Amino acid sequence: MIKSKRLWRENIYNSLITIENHLQKKSNQNQENNLIQSLIGPSKSIPCVFFYDANGSKLFEDITQLPEYYLTRTEKSILEKAIPRLMEKFKDVDIVEFGSGDCSKISIFLESIPNSYIDSISYIPLDVSIDAVEKSSNILINKFPGLQIKGIIADFQSQLDVIPHDKKKVFCLLGSTIGNFSMVEAQKFLTNLSKIMKSEDILLIGFDMVKEKEIIEKAYNDSKKITEKFNKNILNAVNELICTDFNQDDFDHVAFFNEEESRIEMHLRAKKDLEIYSSCYDIKLQINKDESIHTENSYKFTEKNIEELALYSGLEIENIFTDENKWFSLVQLIKNNGD
Repeated sequence: MIKSKRLWRENIYNSLITIENHLQKKSNQNQENNLIQSLIGPSKSIPCVFFYDANGSKLFEDITQLPEYYLTRTEKSILEKAIPRLMEKFKDVDIVEFGSGDCSKISIFLESIPNSYIDSISYIPLDVSIDAVEKSSNILINKFPGLQIKGIIADFQSQLDVIPHDKKKVFCLLGSTIGNFSMVEAQKFLTNLSKIMKSEDILLIGFDMVKEKEIIEKAYNDSKKITEKFNKNILNAVNELICTDFNQDDFDHVAFFNEEESRIEMHLRAKKDLEIYSSCYDIKLQINKDESIHTENSYKFTEKNIEELALYSGLEIENIFTDENKWFSLVQLIKNNGD
């Protein structure tokens, strides 16, 4: 075994931006071992967190601009209408955004907030990608002088303890990120989050709603094949992390709506029999023709699903904001104190 080639930057400071890296506390070796185990089993998979290397993050930005990808533009339109109704919540707060690679949505928040409030707000982007947090922080500090930014590099599913507790919070989980969790994972994350929330805190979550199968599938099979490039790019991240020799050209992009599970599934299907080697680990992966590697799930929700998830997690729904087609919902939740 060799040490991971990933290099970690030290904490970064300037007058208005701090970025703290808490991923160094986690074992890179465990991450690599878990990835290997997911590939050598009978049902092969790659955790979707590996999509977001520098190239993957850029490709996802391109996806959000595609006409077929309704999620981003629909959520933004909902935010533009909802945020003015929440203005009283945005004074003297920390805005904590989970998975904050794209700062365009949080910009909608900040553009709606009166200038007199900005100095009282701290923005806390929490993401596994230091490059994404640095990029968005620099964009935002130029657009909103006076904004305090306290970036945190961490896995929010397992490191909620790194979030400061000194101020009222507006927690944001946008972009249907919740849909990438299994229902068990979503329940666990929201339960853990509700435990650290205070009565005055709010949580805003974006949910992609169940709709016609054709509309959903087109969003993940775009005509320009950007999503195909995004899906295949995950193999580059795997090659970098565990020194394998995956070739993107050996796989087809497959994305379909599993109606029974109410989720989009993305896979990479082998075009031929393959043997994949690692120069860092003593492993050989056998992948048969037409065998697939499962790379992502994206669950779609009904209002009943959302109500059940909130109830199970100790949360209470205050508002549901949606578009005229009811394709996407922004849900405002608070801690259920059992009153």
